[in-house]
Amino acid sequence: MFRSGASRSILRTLNTATFKTTSSPGRQQIRSQLCTASYRPLAKPLAPKTLSLVRWQSSVDKIDTKREEKIQEKTLKPTPETVTSTSTVSPAIGTPDQQPDPGSDPEPQMMSGIYGDLQTIRDTFSLEEVPKRAYYMGMAGVIPYAATAMSTVYCAWEINHAANTGSGFLMSERSAEAILHIIEPIQVGYGAVILSFLGAIHWGLEWAKFGGEKGYPRYFIGVASTAVAWPTIFLPVEYALITQFLAFNFLYYTDTRAQTRGWAPQWYGVYRFVLTFIVGASIVASLIGRGQIADRVGSSHNMGDRIKAFREGGPDQVEEEESARRRFLAEEEDEDEDEEGGDDDEE
Repeated sequence: MFRSGASRSILRTLNTATFKTTSSPGRQQIRSQLCTASYRPLAKPLAPKTLSLVRWQSSVDKIDTKREEKIQEKTLKPTPETVTSTSTVSPAIGTPDQQPDPGSDPEPQMMSGIYGDLQTIRDTFSLEEVPKRAYYMGMAGVIPYAATAMSTVYCAWEINHAANTGSGFLMSERSAEAILHIIEPIQVGYGAVILSFLGAIHWGLEWAKFGGEKGYPRYFIGVASTAVAWPTIFLPVEYALITQFLAFNFLYYTDTRAQTRGWAPQWYGVYRFVLTFIVGASIVASLIGRGQIADRVGSSHNMGDRIKAFREGGPDQVEEEESARRRFLAEEEDEDEDEEGGDDDEE
């Protein structure tokens, strides 16, 4: 079934030749031998591994009786001083020298693993490549954010303390609320400035042709960050802080992609991560502090409230100005009449 056509043709030729050259009575016997040889399965040769195993088996079967008799005549000497608690224990992993001492404290080994993980994190977020001046100026730039966040948390604690005990710790409840309303526009306005500044960095990289000229895609980063940042000053403080938090994180993602594309220095991604982490933590702390006193502190008059009040109070203000002008004119006429009456009396 599996024999090729060439094999079948060769066998057919051999059988035909046998029939033609053999006319003796042994013709049938030769033919059967040829057929049997053609259909006999070929014996597989033994692999080298099988031969070695056979030789090894034959050598094992031969027992050296003389050697065994010599071994039996020897006696083992006991040496208890060399026996330890771990001498007969086979380690599962490593050699006995690498196994921990049973009397040692496992805590240092655990701490060494933690120290190794911390070292890996430190190497990943290393700031060694960041220029020192850029690092110092960047850290100084997040100080106002951290200061306003801590002030917000402290004022919220003072307000809660005054509500629970009847008096504040270092200031009254009204003073803490007034300071809180002063901090709000400072924090929101400073956040808008920083977002605009981070966007303008890409304009500087484009003008310096860092990584080549990228054109409008790099210019758009600076425009978009400014367009998102400055409208937040018209929003209530909670919505403004949340919007700036999202803007900072999205801008960090954009800066990281710019670094991987070669649009920014290689250290810029790690540098932005550290600063964004501090700013984001400050915003979250401010939101948590304000959330604790949401039912005790009213909303401050932000820019949106002032514009709304101006639009609603415009007609009333015009009427008040008109009535004031009429009163002023009437008073002037009365004074003129009094002066004329005084002159007549003198005459």
